[in-house]
Order: sequence, then structure tokens, then C-alpha cells
Amino acid sequence: MNNLKRINDYELGNIKKFDKYKENLMLIDDKVISYTTHVATVKPFELLQWKKWSQTTQKHINYVAKELGLELIRS
Repeated sequence: MNNLKRINDYELGNIKKFDKYKENLMLIDDKVISYTTHVATVKPFELLQWKKWSQTTQKHINYVAKELGLELIRS
């Protein structure tokens, strides 16, 4: 059994905090987490967003796409 710590239901693997939105935005492996919700997924050369989010969460997603140099794909 893996003894990784958890934030809600997300196992903590590789964690990246960003310079902006430090308290409420992080990247865990390929998952963009805004507050405690998985809101987008990093794929090669793109960031996949599968639904419409609040204005604040959308700012987080846009910021991550820009910081990582990824094309934002909205489903």
C-alpha cells in the first residue's frame, strides 16, 4: 500500500505551486487543482478543460496554461 499523504482524495505525487494564486492553485502530477477541485488535465502541448467553471477558477486555468506554455482546449 502506498503511504502518500492526501489532500481530499488526491494522492500527492509531484506537486507544483505557482507564483501567483499560491494558496488556491497547484499542479499534482498532471492534474490542475483549484481550491480542492481537479479542474483541468495537462497533456502533451495542451491543457484540457472539460467543463465551464467559475470566473476565479477560469483565471486559475488560464494562468496555468500561460505559465506552462500550453494551448488551452475546452471541451
